[in-house]
Amino acid sequence: MSISQLARANVLALEPYQSARRLGGKGDVWLNANEYPLPPAFGPRPGNLNRYPACQPEGVINNYAAYAGLRPDQVLACRGADEAIELLIRAFCEPGHDAVLFCPPTYGMYSVSAETFGVARRTVPARDDWQLDMPAIEARLDGVKLVYVCSPNNPTGTVIRPDDIKRLLELTRGRALVVADEAYIEFCPQATLAGWLADYPHLVILRTLSKAFALAGLRCGFALAGAEVIQLLLKVIAPYPLPLPVADIAEQALSADGLALMRARVAEITATRDWLAGALRGCDCVLEVYPGAGNYLLARFDPASHAFKALWDQGIILRNQSAQPGLQECLRITIGTRNECERVVNALRALTATVDSPRKEAM
Repeated sequence: MSISQLARANVLALEPYQSARRLGGKGDVWLNANEYPLPPAFGPRPGNLNRYPACQPEGVINNYAAYAGLRPDQVLACRGADEAIELLIRAFCEPGHDAVLFCPPTYGMYSVSAETFGVARRTVPARDDWQLDMPAIEARLDGVKLVYVCSPNNPTGTVIRPDDIKRLLELTRGRALVVADEAYIEFCPQATLAGWLADYPHLVILRTLSKAFALAGLRCGFALAGAEVIQLLLKVIAPYPLPLPVADIAEQALSADGLALMRARVAEITATRDWLAGALRGCDCVLEVYPGAGNYLLARFDPASHAFKALWDQGIILRNQSAQPGLQECLRITIGTRNECERVVNALRALTATVDSPRKEAM
C-alpha cells in the first residue's frame, strides 16, 4: 500500500492553490503577487524568544482595533487572511453537510480551503461587469453557511456595490455569515464595511498587512467581527498564531508613524497605477485595461502577442489569469516601482499586434 492510499480522498483530488512562489519563474521584475516592491524598515526588537507568545498580542490587537475604528474584542489576529478563511470554515461548516459560496472570478483560496475540509463549494459566477449576480445567489443559498465576497475583488479590481452587499446581508440573516475580504481596502478606504458590524452580527471582514502595509513576508492578517464570532474563532485557532517577531513588527506597522508610512505608500502606488493604466491603453497588444481599486491592474491582451511568455522570457513576471472564468487572455499586473512599470510598458510596446486583432478591427 502506498502512502497516498492512506490520504483522504478529497485531498488526493485537491488541486492546490498556485501561489506566485509555487509558480516560480526567473526574473528581476516581480509583478505577480500584489506585493509592495520595496522592503519596509521595520525590524524585530530584542525579546524573550524562549517564551511562547500571547495568543492574541495586546499591542497588535489594540492598535488594529484603533485603526479599524472597532473594539479590541472585535479583532482576531492570525497568520494572514488565509488562516481566517480556514478558521471560519472550521468553526461554522459541517463537512459533508454545509457549503460555502463565492463568485468567480475571485481569490482561489475560498475554494481550496473548503475542499481541504470536505465542505461543498457552490459558485455563482459574477455578471459581465463583475458585480454580484444577486438573483442567482439568492436561488443558491440553501445549505450555505459562508458567503465569501472579495471587494476590491482579486483579480478584477472591482469594488462590489454596497447595495448588493446589504441585500446579501439581509438574505443571509439567521442563515449564514457573509465574509467580506478587504485585503486591498487601504487603496479605497471609503468602501470598507467595518462600520456595518454593529448592524450585521453575521458580517465578518478579513484584513491583512501583506498589501498596503508592505509586509507580505510577515504573514499577519485579521478577522473583524462581532465579539461572539471572534470567541468562536478563538476556539479553533492555533495556541500561538503570531510569533513574537511578527507581533513586534505588526505593532510597529500599526503605530501612528507606521500608519503614516502606509498612507504615503498607498498614494504612491495609486499614482503609479493611474500612470500605468494610461500607458497600457497605448499599447497595440492590449485590448482592454479594466478599472481597478487595488495595487494591481487587470488587462486583456491580443492572444497573438503571447504577452505573458514574451515578458516572462525578459524576466518580467506577471500573473496569468486565463484559467479563471471570463478572463481569457487576461494578465494581472502588480503595481511595482515606476521604473518596473516602465519596463513593462516598453516591453509591451515592442510586441506587434496582429493585423486582424480585435483592437485593430475596432479602430
